[in-house]
Amino acid sequence: MKQAVLNLLFSLIAFCIGYSIALLTGLQVVQQAVLIAFLIQWLLFIPAYFFQTEKFYDLAGSATYLFIVSYISYQSYSAININMGSILLALFIMLWAIRLGSFLFIRIHKSGEDKRFASIKPSPTRFFMAWTLQGMWVCLCSMCALTAIASKNGVVQNGVFCIGIVVFIFGFVVEIIADWQKSTFRKNPKNKDQFIAQGLWSYSRHPNYFGEITLWLGISIMSFSSLSSWQYITLISPLFTYMLLVYISGVRILEIAGMEKWGHLDNYQKYIRKTPSLFPYSNLFKNKNT
Repeated sequence: MKQAVLNLLFSLIAFCIGYSIALLTGLQVVQQAVLIAFLIQWLLFIPAYFFQTEKFYDLAGSATYLFIVSYISYQSYSAININMGSILLALFIMLWAIRLGSFLFIRIHKSGEDKRFASIKPSPTRFFMAWTLQGMWVCLCSMCALTAIASKNGVVQNGVFCIGIVVFIFGFVVEIIADWQKSTFRKNPKNKDQFIAQGLWSYSRHPNYFGEITLWLGISIMSFSSLSSWQYITLISPLFTYMLLVYISGVRILEIAGMEKWGHLDNYQKYIRKTPSLFPYSNLFKNKNT
């Protein structure tokens, strides 16, 4: 009972964080988009819990990005003054959401399950919290872009905006290549129960997450010049993505699983020592001195 109450409390906190930042933007349409994002998660939680499945969890997250970005773009559209910056920013997020959502959806249907949810699904409050956290993830990551698109003059197109485009494209390409390399590696029967240490994975143990963080940094840079006053707090996007992927759902879990599976192997220990966990070459100087 105590744990159930805590799960509901954490869910409430997650919602309050997302909606409070939306309130600070001073834009009613952004506040509406955040409410929609959470409502989508809560409605989809019902069939997910009833059928005890997580197979459309990631797809739901990507679909929510598509919906709220489309909603903001539609509400902010002006036939008199078409803003190409707003269109590009929205398209970049949509392109990322479609690519990642379809990739994760196909992957989970091939594997049959997402092991992260094995102990979560049976508990209604814990599973509900997972869906609520996804709502917060969608909102916090996209908030700066939603705010920029919904701002009075739309997205400002300047040198900073162009730098953001380059950063986004770089991160997006890195994420795609890293996912493709790992999928190809796993398809080879010779690599069964082996860890990948080639391609981008020889420069970083989690290059896909490095790409993810980088592309959201690009989105934040593209949005920067369109923000003002309290709206700058929406630039939390890349920091939140980093915290989420490194300390909550990504790197931490995979590192523990990796040590349990391959920790006894000398070549894995060597790989861990020589290859940075996330940022390529982050231990370059350390390696030079050892």
